[in-house]
Amino acid sequence: MLVVLTMPWLGSDPWPLLPPARVNPQGLLGWLVTIADKEFDLGILRSLAVLAGITVALAAALVWRQPVWPRGAAIALSVLVVGTLLVPATLLQVGLREASEPWYFTNDSTYQIEIAGDLILDGENPYGHDYSDSGLERFYPAVNAPADLPQVALDHFAYFPGTALSAAVWRLLPGPLDDYRIFVMLTTFGLFLAALLFPAPLIWKLPVGAVFAANPLAVRASWFGTADAPALLALVLAFALLVRGRLFWAAASLGVAVTLKQFSLVAVPFFIVMLMTMGVPRRTILRAGGVFAGVVLATFLPFLIADPGALWDDTIAYGADTYRIVGYGLSALLLNLGALDDRFGYYPFLPLAVFVWLPVTAWLLVSQRRSGLLWPGAAGFAVSISLLFFLSRVFQNSYLIWPLIGVGLAYLLAVSRRPAAAYSAPSAHAE
Repeated sequence: MLVVLTMPWLGSDPWPLLPPARVNPQGLLGWLVTIADKEFDLGILRSLAVLAGITVALAAALVWRQPVWPRGAAIALSVLVVGTLLVPATLLQVGLREASEPWYFTNDSTYQIEIAGDLILDGENPYGHDYSDSGLERFYPAVNAPADLPQVALDHFAYFPGTALSAAVWRLLPGPLDDYRIFVMLTTFGLFLAALLFPAPLIWKLPVGAVFAANPLAVRASWFGTADAPALLALVLAFALLVRGRLFWAAASLGVAVTLKQFSLVAVPFFIVMLMTMGVPRRTILRAGGVFAGVVLATFLPFLIADPGALWDDTIAYGADTYRIVGYGLSALLLNLGALDDRFGYYPFLPLAVFVWLPVTAWLLVSQRRSGLLWPGAAGFAVSISLLFFLSRVFQNSYLIWPLIGVGLAYLLAVSRRPAAAYSAPSAHAE
C-alpha cells in the first residue's frame, strides 16, 4: 500500500531551478549524480520504489508456503520498503546540491536552518539576523520566485531554538553529510524504529511504524526539505516512553519536541491528562513537569538572554502576523471569498484561537479524562492540531503529517499494554 500510494508522487513537484544550475558530480555522492545523468531522475527513484513493491509481493507469495516467519524477517522487509522510498531521493538531492551551488536542489527552510546553525557556531544569534546577504537571497531567483514578492524569511528565523542548535551540531560534519536533510531523513526513519518501542503486538506496530516513516508526506519532506521529522520523532518517543512507564524520560523527550517545533506544544495538555489517567501521583507529575521545563528553558535561555524580542518576533509573531496567507485553511477561504483583501493584511487568528480552538481543545481534554483510556490523548491531539491548522494564517500540505502521526499514536496506544499501576512510590520511576 505504501509503495502504491507513494511511488506515483515520489520526487514530484520539485523547485523549478531557473536559471539551470551547472552540475559537476563530485564528492561522496558524485557517483549517484552521475548515474542519474546529473538531474533529479524520477525514473530511477520510482523504479526502485516499484522494485520494493515487487519484493513485498514475492514475500507475500512465499507466505503460502511458509506461513510462519521470524520477527526479524518481517522487520527487515519493512526496513527495505521504508529505506527504498525514503533514502535514494534524499541522497540524490543532496548530491545534486553538492555538485552545483548551496542554493540549488534544496529548500529555503532547511537552507536557512543550516545558515542558523553556522551562525551559532560563529557565536552569532540567528534571531533578528539579516539573511539578505547569507546566500539564502540567491535561492528565490534560482526558483524563479516573483521579484516583487516580499521574502519575509530573509528577516526572520521561524524555528524554535532546538532546530538551530541541532543544525549547529549537524553542520560540524563534513560535506555533503552536513546537509540538514540527511538529519531529517534519519529522524524520519527513526519514526519507524520509535513505533517498535510501544509494548504492542508486532502485527500492529510494524505497519504503523512503516506508515510513520514512508507515507507520501514524510518521504517528500525528507528530500524536499521540510523539517518536521526531528520534532515528530521526539514526540513519538515521548508517548512510547510514557506508556512504558519511563515518565521523566518521556517528559524530557516532549521538551525536546517543543524546542524543535512549535506545533508540539499542542500535545502537552493531552500528555498531562494521560499522566493523570495512569494514576500518577501529583508530586510525580510535578517532577516530570520540572524535567520538561528544564529541557525547554535550557534550550531557550541563551536566546532569551541575547534578544527576547527577536526570538518572539521571529517565531511567534512571524507565523501569526508576518507571513503571507497561504495554504488551504480558513484564511485562504476568506481571502478567495473576498472577506480579506490582502495576503499580507490582518487575519483574526488570535480571536479564532481563543473562541474556537481553545473551547474545542478543552472539551477534548475533558472527554479524554472521562474515558479513563490512554489512546484518546493522541486522538485528541490529532483533532486539536487539525483544527488549529485550519484556523491559522498558514496551512501547508506538510502540516498534515502531524494529525497523521497523532492518529497512528492513537492506534499504538489502544493496542499497547498499560504500565503497572505502581506509582505510589515515585522513586520507582525515577529513571
